[in-house]
Amino acid sequence: MLATSALLMAGCSSVKVEDYAGTTPQLDIADYFTGQTRAWGMVQDYSGKVQRRFTVDIDGTYEGNTLTLDEAFVFDDGETDRRIWQFTRIDEHRWIGTANDVEGQVEARQYGHVFHMRYPLEIEVSGRSIRFTMDDWMYLQPDGRLINRTSMRKFGLTLGEITLVFEQVAPTDD
Repeated sequence: MLATSALLMAGCSSVKVEDYAGTTPQLDIADYFTGQTRAWGMVQDYSGKVQRRFTVDIDGTYEGNTLTLDEAFVFDDGETDRRIWQFTRIDEHRWIGTANDVEGQVEARQYGHVFHMRYPLEIEVSGRSIRFTMDDWMYLQPDGRLINRTSMRKFGLTLGEITLVFEQVAPTDD
């Protein structure tokens, strides 16, 4: 009975980005995203069924304390979208971010091999706009790829998940 209670309580605790302090490889989003990055992703509904697949080409620049990510999305149905993030470094672990389609400022944090942020985002679903809370986690892998898992929540329920794999694009000699 005690073991069952402990397991249930452990399941209720939430993971914090600080839990990853000291893990390697060390992720610094300015280092990772400066230059060209490509990602492949999918959107799944609450049941796990894949609803959409997409690629993202990201052009990242870092000037002063500001990282700008110009993201160009191409979905499997031909739809395109663009998001421009601007992250300002506050200290070793904290960033403040804004994006053209995100309301307000987002506090993001990085510790060890992990980056985390939570933000509101309006997404069109079946012809209507729904505001989700996006819970965004990125994990740097030893081979240099970055795995991104995002939960899409509404009223505290996870209604969708987004998974991406990022890879840095080597510069080409023109």
